[in-house]
Amino acid sequence: MDALFNLLEVGFPIASALAGGFFVFLTLRFILDGALSDIKTQRGFVKGLDERIKTMNNELIRIDSMINHVFNLKPDLTRLSRSDGQKDARKD
Repeated sequence: MDALFNLLEVGFPIASALAGGFFVFLTLRFILDGALSDIKTQRGFVKGLDERIKTMNNELIRIDSMINHVFNLKPDLTRLSRSDGQKDARKD
């Protein structure tokens, strides 16, 4: 009864505009929730790939050091120092 009283008080066009606005709000919220979920999934993939890159970089440096040791070569200390403790060691 209260909703009918409000409808008669403000008029049908205003009430229908409010209902349409609420529908648009629900639609946008649904779409953005789906997009946020996809973004979180992709962020997880990127973090995993970044971790793989760091691991591969460490393995390459380890292999390079072993090869230098086996063949009695002088190791490239500048490259080794660039990779030690930095976030991005891929500067070659």
